[in-house]
Amino acid sequence: FVADAIYENLDGSEPSVHLCDYPNADSARRDEGLEWQMGLARDAVELGRAARAAAKAKVRQPLREAVVVAAEREREAIGRFEALILDELNVKQVRYVSEADELGRFELKPNYRTLGPRFGKDMPQVAAAVAGLDPDNAARTLRDGGEVHIAIDGRDHALGPDDVTLALQPLEGYEVERSGSHAVALNLELDDELRREALAREVVHAIQNARKDAGLNVEDRIALTLWGDDALLEAVRAHEAYVTGETLATSLELSPAEPNGATAQIEGRELHIGVSRV
Repeated sequence: FVADAIYENLDGSEPSVHLCDYPNADSARRDEGLEWQMGLARDAVELGRAARAAAKAKVRQPLREAVVVAAEREREAIGRFEALILDELNVKQVRYVSEADELGRFELKPNYRTLGPRFGKDMPQVAAAVAGLDPDNAARTLRDGGEVHIAIDGRDHALGPDDVTLALQPLEGYEVERSGSHAVALNLELDDELRREALAREVVHAIQNARKDAGLNVEDRIALTLWGDDALLEAVRAHEAYVTGETLATSLELSPAEPNGATAQIEGRELHIGVSRV
């Protein structure tokens, strides 16, 4: 394999291109433990994102917590990358539990694909018998590869993990995503603080668009003027350092008059944005 590298010549002439071989990987320096830890953290992020998408929670809306199902060794591994998980999922904290059962309650449903050929016209009785099982005990047994038993017309029948579907119904206010033994739940309950922070993030997004429309360079410092909906301005006041830092604003004025510039709609609220290079 060949890599291209471009170097500027010291004499000011046109840059030259040099070709060199990619270095060979040294398998002795591979950290498989680190790869395993990063894999767990990546899985947690993917499940959390899936939960956010299922709940239709906006990416810029901060959430109170993510609850991760993890054994003790897995908790230590994921904890190494906890800051990454907080940022990727936009949550305030990560909490750990040992079993998915702690995230909600299981509902048992018969797998008609495997049970239909076995029971035929008796499937309504099978469905009723499966629904009558203790969901927590049955779920625990099936997850461990065991069997549960139901009685149909006085005869005992064993059902295995492929015969029963486990549907985890999350606790009220949570959204859960599972994959095998792993699961992540997001707390969807919002308070005023979280709502204000979400609005501040939306304001920053609108200001960045205004900067771009004004032809400013990414590194340009600006004087920023905002006016509009009271809830938006309240969010800006509460998170002023964040807003000015993200937008490279050296000054911020909440003007009593509409500034010349862009107008943005944020959740049905109007915001007027003035930006000027300083």
